[in-house]
Amino acid sequence: MAPKRDVKFNGTKLASGLRVVTEKIPFARSVAIGIWIDVGSRDEIKEENGISHFIEHMLFKGTRTRSPQKIAAALESLGGSLNAFTSREQTCFHALVLDEHLEQAVDVLSDILMNSTISTANIKLEKGVVIEEIREVNETPSDRIHELFSDSFWRGQPLGQPIMGTEKNVRSFDRRRLRAHMRKHYCADRIVVAAAGNVFHRKLVELVKEKFDFPSQGVESRANRIKNPTGFSAELFRNGSRQTHICLGFPGISFADPLKYSLLVLHYYLGGGMSSVLFQKIREEKAMAYTVYTFSDTYSDCGVFGTYLATDRKHFHDAIDTILKEYSKVKKFRLPNSKLDRIKDQLKGNLLLALESVSSRMNRIGRHEIMTGQYLSVKEAIARIDAVTADDVIEIARQVFNAENLTVTALGSAFKKDLSKLDWSLLKS
Repeated sequence: MAPKRDVKFNGTKLASGLRVVTEKIPFARSVAIGIWIDVGSRDEIKEENGISHFIEHMLFKGTRTRSPQKIAAALESLGGSLNAFTSREQTCFHALVLDEHLEQAVDVLSDILMNSTISTANIKLEKGVVIEEIREVNETPSDRIHELFSDSFWRGQPLGQPIMGTEKNVRSFDRRRLRAHMRKHYCADRIVVAAAGNVFHRKLVELVKEKFDFPSQGVESRANRIKNPTGFSAELFRNGSRQTHICLGFPGISFADPLKYSLLVLHYYLGGGMSSVLFQKIREEKAMAYTVYTFSDTYSDCGVFGTYLATDRKHFHDAIDTILKEYSKVKKFRLPNSKLDRIKDQLKGNLLLALESVSSRMNRIGRHEIMTGQYLSVKEAIARIDAVTADDVIEIARQVFNAENLTVTALGSAFKKDLSKLDWSLLKS
């Protein structure tokens, strides 16, 4: 059997400023392609919060030559898929197809991005869809708590705004405002076209030149710098549920911070899976919760490290005490080498298994390009994971777990007196 050929990365910056990056996987039969626009909910003024997400919806609602039905069927009829997402910092339109259908995928993506009609009639219809999406989140406590936490954590800064916006804002959107937002942000110097799979870089570059014609320059990318929040904050929102959903969060680090891999090790140790210490102690040993996990969100200039769990009122204090004690321990005691090595193996295994998917590879190179302008090979990423020491984990834990900058948000059956009785000094001990 012939050996597999190596994965190869290529990057090209066009005269317009648009960047094309590819990761060729010659033994794949598929191609994932994404059009990344460097605009998300953090780039919106309060009155237009949700507009990036709404535009994402609207671009699937018809072009000069394709109806919404034809857009939906264009790649599905070939066995492929077409979708999009909006985050706090980016909007991405992406497709997955067999390698022989790359040209069709580029054609459909360019059509919805360059030729969408954004008609008044379709805007009216889609408002109803997005409002129902907002209501679904608001009526799902495990989702709603993260919206409330983000708002509390970022203290009024735009990064804390909900990605989907508010019903009031969505009802106010019109064609003029949508078009103006696109002219301002959908510009070549803020766009990355990323593809992974059996893709030929030169061919994709020529297709992009032929099919896409974005304005060369828009507003300054990411002009609104975010400040890490300071000061202790605790907020409680009551509802009729028997459970209380809780997020505890601290200022984290940016996407490009060299300490990112140390923080990932900390995340996996504390709450990154069923073998993590919080899962084992809170769920398996004490049966205080069904769901408990940590999360590390990294952005272009800041980040947040947090813990989520849902528990009933009688376990509220014990569960949070357990979390605070584990925060305190990891600031003091070095992880044994055997445990550190196991966590590194878990991290590397998750990375390599994810990269069996061309879509995951496309997302990885697209995000790295738009966030840092650099390519990080899998080999380099593994080397950075291997380089993390037990002392590095203590260092990042001490940097992050500062009781003075803790934000606590709770939603559910707990009362304010329950919050007031919690012993936050456990984190300092």
